[in-house]
Amino acid sequence: MPNLFKITIQMAIKATIFKIGLQIADMDRHYYVDHALTVARHPSETDERMMIRLLAFVLFSENGLDFGKGLSSDDEPDLWLKDLTGEIKLWIQVGLPDERTIRKAGGRADQVVVVCYGKTAEIWWNENRNMLQRQDNLTVLKLPGEATRAMAGLVSRSMKLQYTIQEGHIMITSDTGMIEIEPQILKDSLRTNRS
Repeated sequence: MPNLFKITIQMAIKATIFKIGLQIADMDRHYYVDHALTVARHPSETDERMMIRLLAFVLFSENGLDFGKGLSSDDEPDLWLKDLTGEIKLWIQVGLPDERTIRKAGGRADQVVVVCYGKTAEIWWNENRNMLQRQDNLTVLKLPGEATRAMAGLVSRSMKLQYTIQEGHIMITSDTGMIEIEPQILKDSLRTNRS
């Protein structure tokens, strides 16, 4: 009688690719640029989180800002900016990262930004506030849940999005609608370090 055995084949689920035409009019920074982006969404990432990564790209966009491996790696952020020597100038994390992860990022980068969102963002901030307030190079922004959920509704495989930023207020326009967002600044080291 032949030996029968079960073979389990695990196929890696591939990232979903999005093509995005992006227009940024940031009046606060006098930054007006168009981008043609290809963004990969990790299989475990939601549309909401991907759109928040895109918003973080818009808010901190400058020459050299790039998407990191994010969910795929513990050693890379969602976005980062490196100088020509490879030194990390800006480390951007989306979600509710562990406080130790943020401290570690603070030791590797000149500036760290956390863009938090979701139902438990306020709880996360209250639990970590005392430790995070001590980190001089950390900025924390909190996005309103209703707006981030609405951003997920704009997702399509090919998107054209316009972002207008004025006095901290963000307006996102697409073929399917318009969303207004005003991030809450929980901690701002960027403004402190610029003055």
